[in-house]
Amino acid sequence: MSAYQNNNPDDSLVSKSQRKRDMDALQDLGRELVDLSKETLKKMQLSEDLLTAILDYKRFTAHGALRRQLQYIGKLMRDVDPEPIQQYLQVLKGESAEHTAWQHLLERWRERLLDDDQMLARFVTDFPDADPQMLRTLIRNARKEKLDNKPPKSFRLLYQAIKDLIPEPGKPTAPHQASAEDE
Repeated sequence: MSAYQNNNPDDSLVSKSQRKRDMDALQDLGRELVDLSKETLKKMQLSEDLLTAILDYKRFTAHGALRRQLQYIGKLMRDVDPEPIQQYLQVLKGESAEHTAWQHLLERWRERLLDDDQMLARFVTDFPDADPQMLRTLIRNARKEKLDNKPPKSFRLLYQAIKDLIPEPGKPTAPHQASAEDE
């Protein structure tokens, strides 16, 4: 067997050009990660080495150092399953069908709450962490704003309150929230 032959039969099926494209795709994924905030990166539950490399990239200013660090991030990405990272980025960008469906659910709940007083009791039953008094105030204020043709401040705050109560599918929870659920 010569030095150029590969012992792994699976590697022989993938051309060198394809491996290069795959590595470039991982590096591009790494490039998207470096644009995220430190808090968002920590929620993604990345490996310690990858997180450190991304945070180091943010510290560098020299073009050559940034390029080398990006290559290093791409190299680290080879050892990581890119699928969860891609899904999380899609959710952040609002490109996921699951994310869109969740947003529609939030909007439907807001409309139901504004249209029917009986829906508040049902909402509180479905989401026991809800504060009925706060929601009742937001609903009353949103209705008044609409009647008075005022800016929809309470309308938006109601949406935010609902959003805080209904978890987004596919999005990892913050580390401190996950540990509280485990207890």
